Amino acid sequence: MAPSPPAERDTDLVNGRPRIKGPIDGRPTLMLTAFDLAALGYQVDEYEMSGIAASYRMQGPRRRHGHWNVGPHRSAPYATRIVVIRPTRLSDFNGTVLVEWLNVSAGADTAPEWGYLHREIVRSGYAWVGVSAQKAGIDGGGLMSFPGMEPLKKAQPERYADLNHPGDAFCYDIFTQVAHALRNEPERLLGSREINSLIAVGESQSAGRLTTYINAVAPLEQAFNGYLVHSRFGGAPGLGKSSVLSALLGALQPVHLRTDTPVPILNFITETDLMMKRFGYLPARQPDHDRLRTWEVAGTAHADTYVMGASLIDSGTLSPEDMADAMAPTRNLLGLTLPGDINAAPQHHYIMMAALSALNQWVTTGESPPAGERLTLEAGQSPRLKLDRFGNALGGVRSPWMDVPTCRLSGMAIEKSRMGALFGSTAPLDPASLSRLYPAGRAHYLAKFSEALAAAISAGFILSRDRTEIEALAAASYPG
Repeated sequence: MAPSPPAERDTDLVNGRPRIKGPIDGRPTLMLTAFDLAALGYQVDEYEMSGIAASYRMQGPRRRHGHWNVGPHRSAPYATRIVVIRPTRLSDFNGTVLVEWLNVSAGADTAPEWGYLHREIVRSGYAWVGVSAQKAGIDGGGLMSFPGMEPLKKAQPERYADLNHPGDAFCYDIFTQVAHALRNEPERLLGSREINSLIAVGESQSAGRLTTYINAVAPLEQAFNGYLVHSRFGGAPGLGKSSVLSALLGALQPVHLRTDTPVPILNFITETDLMMKRFGYLPARQPDHDRLRTWEVAGTAHADTYVMGASLIDSGTLSPEDMADAMAPTRNLLGLTLPGDINAAPQHHYIMMAALSALNQWVTTGESPPAGERLTLEAGQSPRLKLDRFGNALGGVRSPWMDVPTCRLSGMAIEKSRMGALFGSTAPLDPASLSRLYPAGRAHYLAKFSEALAAAISAGFILSRDRTEIEALAAASYPG
């Protein structure tokens, strides 16, 4: 399913194609994996890209339905970087490139979509491109800071000395120009004569930027064949220059994804995203249509033990015991001790991989993904998730970890905590509850788990190729 040709670009704003320098020797500043991707047949390259970018301004009201009209506003020179991860052998490339809007909430570039999706990327032959689209990733200025995470110019001053970001008013066109560069120079950047599809991906703050991009810029450019919008909140940032914090505060007005998009969108929502106070997605809920699928996934948090640790070592060769240890509940997070254990739901990672596979199939063949049930709310004026007797959410996209539980998995933190608000919680079921659920113990649990897993696979929310690994992980994770 190909997008329409890009709109004519004003040559007063964009001076031809961007210039590309690289691949640049040395290691790029971006946390990806703790294992060698070369052993899996992939290579990592970094390029500098520079040119003239346009900003945009609204031409009419910014309406809730997301059908925004914008036009070019100003122009400015820029120089940014992209990180390209691709199969070393051309024959291994499946033709689809994932373009991730790198997240800058930490005041540095991070790649959460690579973290959740890299297993499916590598085994299925995707290429992945991380884009430093925002100023904070280059110069700093996020919502928070974490040990070991620094903006590019501080992390490697000499390597990134030539980078220049004019501000986030220009981030949308920078992202578009990367897409056009990939189409125009696939052999140089990807080692391939052509690509079949470009899918834009982004999580959290980046999902908000993609929401604005879809509503405002995509109708002008139509640079992508599909979008994976992961963990967006209710609003979307504006088109002007703004810090990460002011963009977040300016995004309190709920907004839908526009309904006239010509390409598919898969909207992945966790419990945290849906229910967060002030910023939550709940008031922006909208019905699915022929180009939109929303999966609200039960038991998931905005971030969890997988993306915060296990993903770095998950090469596909870990033993089930090592994977269970890496994903185990913990209250220690980036040097901080939280009031309770953060979310340790494996389904976030596995359902995200199924979401990517389903979206790519939608883009390439036109076969749409399954529709996901919405999470169930309690009746009443103050919206709350409806919970089962163990404290787990009802409704939503289901998984065996929710239907055959050994713990309570929630997108809500145990106690109020500024940091913990994004990481949800995990609480083990007591031994008496486990005995009532599984009178015959571990074997009884695994039999029921396998049955629920088969149902999730049949429904299209978990990939059949993950069945064996998931069953082994369940066996290694059962209490005691």
